[in-house]
Amino acid sequence: MSQWQSICKLDEIPAQGARVVKREGKTDIALFRTLDNRVFALDDHCPHKGGALSHGLVYGDTVACPLHNFKISLQTGQAQAPDEGHTPCHKVELRDDTVWLAVD
Repeated sequence: MSQWQSICKLDEIPAQGARVVKREGKTDIALFRTLDNRVFALDDHCPHKGGALSHGLVYGDTVACPLHNFKISLQTGQAQAPDEGHTPCHKVELRDDTVWLAVD
């Protein structure tokens, strides 16, 4: 069962950027912040060649993998056509300027 964990303040994630949440023995999670201050959480792993999505370019609701420019939806984790693949998403909430992540 997932538990909510306070991760950071919103301003600790750069606008159109990411912050990594390290997890021992599991894939790290990348927290992304859009220009309009929405926050998304995905595994920090591109489904194509395993690139760190946290190093990618964020624009709108999309992150582009730094290795081969695969475009991944921040909302669903789905690669956008013509690319294929999926990256797991995680539940994240913004509460009073604090980012909370559901972790197992």
